[in-house]
Order: sequence, then structure tokens, then C-alpha cells
Amino acid sequence: MRVAVVAGPDPGHAIPAIALCLKLGAAGDDPVLFTGDRWLDPAREAGISVRKLKGLAPRPEDDDLDAGARIHSRAAYISTEILPDLSAMLPELVVSDILTAGGGMAAERLDVPWVELSPHPLYSPSVGLPPIGSGLAPGEGVRGRLRDSMMRAATGRSIRQGLRQRSEARVGVGLPALDPGPAARLIATLPALEVPRPDWPENAHVVGPLLWEPTTDLLDVPPGDEPLVMIAPSTAHTGAEGMLETALAALDGAGVRVVASMLDTPPADLPSWARAGLGRQDALLASASVVVCGAGHGMLAKALLAGVPVVAVPGGGDQWELANRAARQGSAVVVRPLSRDALRDAVQQVLGDPSFAQAAQRAAQTAPDVEDPVAVCRAVAAAALS
Repeated sequence: MRVAVVAGPDPGHAIPAIALCLKLGAAGDDPVLFTGDRWLDPAREAGISVRKLKGLAPRPEDDDLDAGARIHSRAAYISTEILPDLSAMLPELVVSDILTAGGGMAAERLDVPWVELSPHPLYSPSVGLPPIGSGLAPGEGVRGRLRDSMMRAATGRSIRQGLRQRSEARVGVGLPALDPGPAARLIATLPALEVPRPDWPENAHVVGPLLWEPTTDLLDVPPGDEPLVMIAPSTAHTGAEGMLETALAALDGAGVRVVASMLDTPPADLPSWARAGLGRQDALLASASVVVCGAGHGMLAKALLAGVPVVAVPGGGDQWELANRAARQGSAVVVRPLSRDALRDAVQQVLGDPSFAQAAQRAAQTAPDVEDPVAVCRAVAAAALS
């Protein structure tokens, strides 16, 4: 099966797309990844066929302060830009990242079935949940349900505006105004991070986190037998700033060792009890007692899969939602706003209470309760041919 996988350059979206390509290739399919420049060489080195995703650069008329316009208008533009390359490879299926909706639009224009990849829990609105992003658990009782209903009404205007913007963008590239949506949705998360909803879409499949290590290097940890605290600064532009610097100041003299896993250049003046750089995170997690991270989905899922509890320092985007889901599950403590004292107290709380590690291990035990993403993709392609 020839599959085009389309994802933008943000690590939280490109890395799951690469992981899916590797799964498809291992199963005997022929995936081609369309993504940003940053990931072209790493993906090639991993054995994946790649193409540059055209249309990513902002245009003068783009309004990046309007999230709906940014997603939908640029998606229409990207669909036009990649249409020739996509058409030339004659895909039998397109998988399009949820934030790179141009892949799905291009597939529609070519009359090719497509699947949406969500590298996080399902964030569609639900009649049984408070708005996604609030970080709240579903309300209980009459007052709780009334609270959720009022919050959904307050966000309804923005949702309707986004749907109008999507319709306008679709009509602008010759598609019907009404979006039929993908044939299937790959929800690439741990079941422990999902929440029950009464209106779960029939075409949404929880397939487990799609993880890939962008390096083969191993990062040395500081010597000693003190608990190892792994710091993973957010790769998202909305992540909390100054996490590593604050953590080093907060944990000085706390009787721990620190290792910071980061894509960017590490600081040069680290104390003797700390190390930082690019290294395989799965190897670091094997020795870590706690992870301090922004609660972006990729790092949070990695930590919980390894049974390691988390101190979550959420920034913007969906990090607040994810941090609170992990906290309700029992595997995380949330620190917001970030401060030395709050971070130190949270790390000591997690290290001193085994219930956090036990909850993380329970989260890891939900990993087998997922579907195979390759099987879902093949079923969509087969249905389109029948």
C-alpha cells in the first residue's frame, strides 16, 4: 500500500508521523513522509522516503493571531502546493496530521481516502465533557453538569467560527463547503490519558503513542546513587520558559542528580550533579525516578509508558489539559506558575510518595489495550476499493 503521511515540522507532530511511517514500512507498506526541512535528513537516515512539505512558510496575508484562520486557510494553501507531488506518487491512502489539515484536503481533491493522525487524546468537543483545554474533570451532579453546559456554550461561538473558516477555505480550493471528515482517526495516546465520553466517534481508534527517538546517542548521567531527575524542556513554542534554569536552581542541594534531555544546545556551565544534551530518552527513563516536563503529549506518554511519575510544568496549547489528566490519574503533580520553591516541593513530593510511581505503572499497563494503526489504515484503503 502506497501511503502519503503529511505532518508539519513541530516535533510533537513530526515525530509521531515518522513513527507511523516506520510501522507502515515494517509491515510491508510503502510510506512517503511529507514534512518540514528539519526532519528530512533524520527521516531518511531512519530509512523513510521523504518529500519536503511545501506551503509551510507564512504568507503576508496570513493572520497567525487567529488560530482558525491559521489552520484552515493555510491548509487550503498547502493542499494546492503539495497536490502535484501527491498526485505523482499515486497514493492509495493519505494520513494527515490533525494540525496539517492540508494533507486531508489534498486527498479529497484527488479522491483518495484519508486518515487523520492525532498525536494526543481525542480533542473533539463532546456533550459529556467540559471544553477541552479547561483541564477540568467532567462535572458531577446537577451543578457539575450545568457548569460544563455553560462552558460549552461559551466556547461554541469559537467552534462555529472555526467551522465557517474551514468551509470558506474548502470552497476556495474547489471542495464542497461541508467537510465529510476523515475516514478514520488515529488517536495516538495511552488509554490512561483518555477520558470516557458518551459520543465517542465510531471512526476514532486509540492506537497508542507513536514514539521515535531522533538520535542513537546515549547521554551520560551524573555519577552517584541519588535519585535521578530527568528534565525535558518543552519543544513546543507555547511551552513554559526557563524550565531547565529554574530546575537547576530549585534542585541545588536537594540530594538528587539531574539529566536534561534537549534538542537545543545545552548550557555550558552545569554543576557536577547535572548533565544535559541530546540523548535517547527511553534510555534515560530507565534510570529516572521522576520526570520534570511541560506535559506535552510525547514526553508525558514516554514517561508513563516507562512507569515514571511526572512533575508537570504546563505552558500553553494542550499542556494544561494533559497535565491535569495525569494529575487526576495520580501520576503527576502540576506546577503552575513555575517557581523554584514550587518545583522543588513538587519533586520532593513525588520522590517521597510511592503512590505516584504506582499510578504511572498503572498507566503503563493500559498500553496493550489499543488497536494497530497499520490495520486501521489498511482497512480504510480496502474499504475505498470495495
